[in-house]
Amino acid sequence: MTDQAMEVTGGVDTHGETHHAAVIDRIGRHLADREFPATGPGYRQLLSWLSSFGAIAAVGVEGTGAYGAELARTLRRAGLSVVEVDRPDRKTRRMKGKSDPIDAYAAARAVASGRAGGTPKTRDGIVEAIRTLRVVRRSAVKSRTQAINQARQLLVTAPETLRAQLRGLSTTALARACAGLRPNGDLADPAQAVKGALRRLGKRIAALTDEADELDAQLKKLTAQAAPDLLALQGVGPDVAGQLLATAGDNPGRVHSEAAFAHLCGVAPIPASSGRRDRHRLNRGGDRAANHALHTIVLCRMRHDPRTRTYVERRTTEGLAKKDIMRCLKRHVAREVYRVLLRSIHTPDTTSQTTQVSLIEAA
Repeated sequence: MTDQAMEVTGGVDTHGETHHAAVIDRIGRHLADREFPATGPGYRQLLSWLSSFGAIAAVGVEGTGAYGAELARTLRRAGLSVVEVDRPDRKTRRMKGKSDPIDAYAAARAVASGRAGGTPKTRDGIVEAIRTLRVVRRSAVKSRTQAINQARQLLVTAPETLRAQLRGLSTTALARACAGLRPNGDLADPAQAVKGALRRLGKRIAALTDEADELDAQLKKLTAQAAPDLLALQGVGPDVAGQLLATAGDNPGRVHSEAAFAHLCGVAPIPASSGRRDRHRLNRGGDRAANHALHTIVLCRMRHDPRTRTYVERRTTEGLAKKDIMRCLKRHVAREVYRVLLRSIHTPDTTSQTTQVSLIEAA
């Protein structure tokens, strides 16, 4: 027999403080498993340990969008093929149990068998920056809405003199008026306590508004830089564009077709045929935020785009309900958006198995 290097497949069960790795050979035999710290040196030790068993065909990683994000980046920089692996379902865990080694071996087997084949987001470009800022903006808008609702609720039970002063004001005027209230310091008096609470809420609303406006300006600039062709589409603004970019990632080529992108956004009908009955059912999965972004585009076009309005009229005369027409339009928009995303974002694929030397030697 000739001396050939063994080809192995790795699997990693990721956690906040530690990662558990496992290795199997071509026919699925368990070779070894080991735990590593979720730190820079720990990632390099994990990589060196995996490479000691032979040529690495691929590495399956759980949670590439959470605890395993930096590990996935490290493995890609070393030239390894990283595959995104879902957690085992409840039925499998009931039958085989749950532990870190079991999950790590399950991830490796899922890759070796071909059951797992998803390419994770690279999370190393401008789209990741957009996603990060959108998280903070969403939090600011949500907190501002909560503060506004709290201020209006406090006014319901406030003394009439205060209610008369603030009644009928818009949100901006209400926040400004609340921030200008001056309680006399006697918080044992309910009227003064309400003034103090409204003053704090008014200042909070103003601060959150400034924060959201600043983030909006930054995101508008970044989305225009990342995908100007996407913003040129009718019905697509910075917020919608940012969500669609975050769904696709810095490497939209990982979504192999427009049909796959439609399924990712939850706008591709799911086959539900049985026997002689051929039908499809509504897809309630996928990225619901991306689905909402497509819904926003469709609503805008139904109001302002002549072609879309003509299509709606034709389909309505054919007996199709409005919600079904909107589902058809969302599918068409997903196809258009996918093509624009592929043209707009050009990120080199770093998953090729070319150079694994630098990080291995560093370990």
